[in-house]
Amino acid sequence: MTQGMTQGMTQDAIQAPARDAARLSRDYWRLWWANTISSTGDGAFVAALPLLAVTVTRDPRLVSVVTAATFLPWLLLSLPAGAIVDRCDRATLMWRAQAVQAAVVAAVAILVVVRQADIEVLAVAGLLLGSAEVIFSNAAQAVLPALVPPGLLPKANGSQQVSLTVGESFLGPPVGSLLFAATAALPFGLDAGSFAGSAALLAALPRTRPVPCHADGPETARRPRIRAQIAEGLRWLAGHRLLRVIAVLLGIYNFANQMGQAILVLLATQTLHVSTRGFGLLLAASAVGSVVGGLVNPVLTRRLGLLPSLVLPALVDAAAFVGIGLAPGPVVVAALLAVQGFSVTMWNVVTVSLRQRIVPAHLLGRVNSVYRMLGWGLMPLGALAGGFVAHAAGLHAPYIVAGILCGLCALAALPLLLAANRA
Repeated sequence: MTQGMTQGMTQDAIQAPARDAARLSRDYWRLWWANTISSTGDGAFVAALPLLAVTVTRDPRLVSVVTAATFLPWLLLSLPAGAIVDRCDRATLMWRAQAVQAAVVAAVAILVVVRQADIEVLAVAGLLLGSAEVIFSNAAQAVLPALVPPGLLPKANGSQQVSLTVGESFLGPPVGSLLFAATAALPFGLDAGSFAGSAALLAALPRTRPVPCHADGPETARRPRIRAQIAEGLRWLAGHRLLRVIAVLLGIYNFANQMGQAILVLLATQTLHVSTRGFGLLLAASAVGSVVGGLVNPVLTRRLGLLPSLVLPALVDAAAFVGIGLAPGPVVVAALLAVQGFSVTMWNVVTVSLRQRIVPAHLLGRVNSVYRMLGWGLMPLGALAGGFVAHAAGLHAPYIVAGILCGLCALAALPLLLAANRA
């Protein structure tokens, strides 16, 4: 791809062309419903898992281990997962990953019933769920351009972000906390059922690759080795200055985000004295901002342009982190979580649409995997850092440190983003 073509497509990623007025297809909405169902179960799981961990231990270092284990696969498995996504039918990978997740969460529910769910069990479950999520999430982003016209990608990604946010942060957490208050195993059973329902919907999607994962024969024999395919994805991202800078920034932001997220349950229940049910509502507060962001950010980012749409949410996120660290009560924390949700959604709408439009289709899985490894690989380290900072300096400290880190990095990266945008 030539430099001129790359620049034109980069600008077009924010200014979605009005000429493409096609409606989102039935297959897209099948994918949307699958994500909505599974994300609702995930939201219940996200609320119930830390609450369960707190019943086992109140040491922030041990609580952070569960979060770190969940995100560790993004560091270890992201690169080979990207090559697999580009070699295999992406819809098939998605429903199989969801089926694996259903089995893992069902096993957790059983262990909760028999009172055998300790920190080690929760960490292993998080590791397995995260490993399947690496495959699913990579395949979900790579399959979308095959289901949606290029001009509708911002709209499709915005709708996806709304469904994920509503399920994971708005509906799921209050339901999960209520079910946990009734019986600890219930939210895990709900999550297992949601994964199974999502897998059934995804199994009906059309094939996006002509050769299935298990195929043998001449076409399979002509495929390059996975190592060569991974190297191709690495070279492509390394050669694209703008995406390279964005990926590094995302890694720093996610490191900072996990510093706070890993110990949020302790801040809420031990410092802010929020009840089990109130913790779910606190998580749901971020969804309010995220849902609003998913609805208005496609329009807002077109008007602001690429660079402001990248820098503004980073600075807002930094301010929200510091505010949470200084907040006097749960109402202020809830409001700041809503602000964070809005800014994160803006960042996601811009960066996901950008990658889907400028990365060649046959490289999308691999480039996404490299991007995710850089952007998500530091999350387990951030979770552990948050646990140790909280242990040493108190539960407010990780948020203040995270906010300062985000703000300084956004300002330091501004000249790089300007240069990359001009190039």
